[in-house]
Amino acid sequence: MFSMLHRELLVAGHLFGGSCDQSIGKEPVRSPWDGRVVGTAAEAGPAELETALASAHEAFPEWSRSSVRERQRLLRRVSQAFQDRSEELAQLLVDEIGKPISFARAEVARAALTFSLAADELTRPSGTLLPAGFDPRGDNVTIRTQSFPVGVVLCITPYNWPFNLAAHKVAPALAAGNTVILKAPSLAPLSGLTLGQILLEAGCPDGVVQCVHCPNGLAEKMVTDDRVAMISFTGSRTVGRHIQKLVPHKRVALELGGDAYVLVGQDADLDNVVARVVPSAYGYAGQVCISAQHLVCHESVRDELQEMLVAATDSCPTGDPADETTVCGPLIHSAAADRVVEWTEEAEAGGAQVLTGGHRVGNTVWPTLVADVPPTSRLAREEVFGPALTLSSFTTWQEAFARVNGSQFGLQASLFTRDLDVVEEAFQTLRVGGVVVNDAPSLRFDNMPYGGEKESGDTREGVAAAMREMSTERVLVTRHRPVT
Repeated sequence: MFSMLHRELLVAGHLFGGSCDQSIGKEPVRSPWDGRVVGTAAEAGPAELETALASAHEAFPEWSRSSVRERQRLLRRVSQAFQDRSEELAQLLVDEIGKPISFARAEVARAALTFSLAADELTRPSGTLLPAGFDPRGDNVTIRTQSFPVGVVLCITPYNWPFNLAAHKVAPALAAGNTVILKAPSLAPLSGLTLGQILLEAGCPDGVVQCVHCPNGLAEKMVTDDRVAMISFTGSRTVGRHIQKLVPHKRVALELGGDAYVLVGQDADLDNVVARVVPSAYGYAGQVCISAQHLVCHESVRDELQEMLVAATDSCPTGDPADETTVCGPLIHSAAADRVVEWTEEAEAGGAQVLTGGHRVGNTVWPTLVADVPPTSRLAREEVFGPALTLSSFTTWQEAFARVNGSQFGLQASLFTRDLDVVEEAFQTLRVGGVVVNDAPSLRFDNMPYGGEKESGDTREGVAAAMREMSTERVLVTRHRPVT
């Protein structure tokens, strides 16, 4: 366990704001589980952010021309560091954000994999040759495309996956030849700044990555600074859309969350449904953008599935995130727990039935299953980001698809069925970024394109997809002398 850990800023290739440095402020970080102080994080001011911006801008020309071998070596060293320090880093997630230890270990392993995937992606060609001979003007002409980095990428990440969601921005940005300013999550600064430390120790060249923790008002100044070419943001819809309006002339990649639906057909394996959906809905207290929030089943299996879900919800291990068996730990702070309780009570007042759960101790809300939630309630319309699952039924697949498409979000959805025609219809019909079959909507592999539609955003992460978002394509057209 960590005791009064301290983390510094990474700026211009150096660590600033050590525990004895009185010139830079320190912010205490408390555990959401028991309120104890986990450590302190250095907090950047205007001077440190100016140095970070200047350093990233100045480092870009050289890094943009760095060799594939140099980028690969850096990415693989970072990946290896995550593997070597896996238990230490997992324990930090337990302490700082209350992530259950089994989920924390999985996140660290995925962060290592993400950096490795970025290194692997550099073995693929970054350009193409296009034919020109179909046009009479194309005799003796070659057309070549090549991807180039965009510049300084400002990466803004949330608290819930402070290692792997940061990896999904930093690794592809570096692989594509960009320099990076990583704003550590406000609610997980120790984890965010630890990534900066790992990059420095892995031999990251000076200025190529800056890792800072700062107030949101100062971060907004970085967003609008002309030296920043692109912003990659994961977080709330309100903040994401605000950023987009601030800099309409810049590239802005947004992943803004969702309210993932699970559709269950009458032919589904109900044991598999429960085994997959319960950890998805309640795991890490539902603080995952693609956690199952709404389960809509065929009316013929409603009674049986409801009974199974109540039993599984009641038995979902809840409590201390350090316990190896815990699935549902605390929410990040009391306001988050308040939200889950308030929205559940609002739905119940509107006619919903709380089948089980809902009680609260401190920041921990026990897994909550709510049936027939009124469509006007916040639990039906908004992202709860907590351990609450709604249950309702449908009569036709078309009705079920319309329920999903009626949501303002569209990140991922899942369906359980053996009917391949239904699977294809869902894939063609559902306005979501990803459709998962016979598993939970929270299933994500780190190499696949990941992102949403509607209010969930409109860009894609996943290493290769993010590299494309963080690159610009140029075309070289060359007319050669005819051979005589």
